[in-house]
Amino acid sequence: MLGARPLLRRKLRRRAVAEPGYGHAVEERFGHYGPAAADAAPGAGGPVVWIHAVSLGETRAAAILLNALRPLVPGLRLLLTHGTATGRAEGARLLQPGDVQVWQPWDTPGAVGRFLERFRPAIGVLMETEIWPNLIAGCRARGVPLVLANARLNARSLAGARRLAWLSRPAYGALAAVWAQTQGDAERLRAAGACVDGVFGNLKFDVVPDAAQLAQGRAWRGAGPRPVVLLASSREGEEALWLQALEPKRPGAADSIEEFAIKSVVNGRGTARAVQWLIVPRHPQRFAEVRAQLEAAGLSVSCRSAWGDVPAPADVWLGDSMGEMVLYYGLAHAALLGGSFAPLGGQNLIEAAACGCPVVMGPHTFNFAEAADNAAVAGAALRVDGMAQAIATAEALVLDAPRQSALQQRALEFSAAHRGAAQATAEAVAGVLHGRATAARQPDR
Repeated sequence: MLGARPLLRRKLRRRAVAEPGYGHAVEERFGHYGPAAADAAPGAGGPVVWIHAVSLGETRAAAILLNALRPLVPGLRLLLTHGTATGRAEGARLLQPGDVQVWQPWDTPGAVGRFLERFRPAIGVLMETEIWPNLIAGCRARGVPLVLANARLNARSLAGARRLAWLSRPAYGALAAVWAQTQGDAERLRAAGACVDGVFGNLKFDVVPDAAQLAQGRAWRGAGPRPVVLLASSREGEEALWLQALEPKRPGAADSIEEFAIKSVVNGRGTARAVQWLIVPRHPQRFAEVRAQLEAAGLSVSCRSAWGDVPAPADVWLGDSMGEMVLYYGLAHAALLGGSFAPLGGQNLIEAAACGCPVVMGPHTFNFAEAADNAAVAGAALRVDGMAQAIATAEALVLDAPRQSALQQRALEFSAAHRGAAQATAEAVAGVLHGRATAARQPDR
């Protein structure tokens, strides 16, 4: 494994060109820590509670759990780890005096051992999907109870786990506790080898939208001349699908999808649209790329980073900021769910529902299948076959004020009906920490 280190360092250097965060504290990934990591060392104070939240979504779920956990564990000192730059940037907001934040150790015995010896956590909480065999084995050997919270496992991931059952099944089985989001997740986790201790729901339903952001978004929405439709957390390739679907004509044999998309929009500019479109890419390293793509299509673009008191007029608004999804959902009358129009599994629609923003989702929602299906049944979301139908559905919805208002209310009711996971999970974590639950089990055979 030592021979792979140069490859990992090279990969991180390349990632750091677009996202500088990947170039920060690289040695932490190999289990080497500087003086900045001293605060969470074992010693005086309360227990060191380690939470691993790999990326942005998991970090936001961890924030919800922390709000419920800190009152139950007096003096809690947080050890927060991540795998992505966006997760680490978001996680910095959660730190209090005595807390520390480092990168997740590379999953080798050496890096894991140095990490555990350095920080000696009283408990480890893995968020959602993070199963690392060496990390789990290292915790088990040192008597550190390791739990999987807000756990989910889709059918594709289960198939992958079954292909590597010799590795994944002992790892799942060695966890001290597993708390699933849904009954379907629980069944798949058991099939992978986990002992599921409870089905608590999704922590993200307990999110409380930032009131100031929501109010600002609603104020801008009320002042605008046209209803706003948001393409939320769009993934690579979906902006091209959106451009293409705005003017549905068949491309010529010589046109690529991207070339046709540009021609379609330019040729269709003579017809003013009845709605204001807002696009918020999922990943910040794509902000400039998406802006260039839109401008190449002949569209004027107004970026959130340049807005003053009100959004500047333009064909398309571009949400090029981090940590403001509540503002964008407050600004929108309806949203298209990013990741669901390309075969990427869809982003989470829970935050949109909490903000009262109706969602139109494409066919690919396997990452959050049960939440998406339940939202559709509750009338808080609408499912369509593809981008062209999504655009037509969303534009018709926001131009029908009574129907839009009804779906907004259903979204809020859907959100409220599924709360409670945060308190249940926090109490369960505190129970394991204080020895009121079973320690790490023998793997199922």
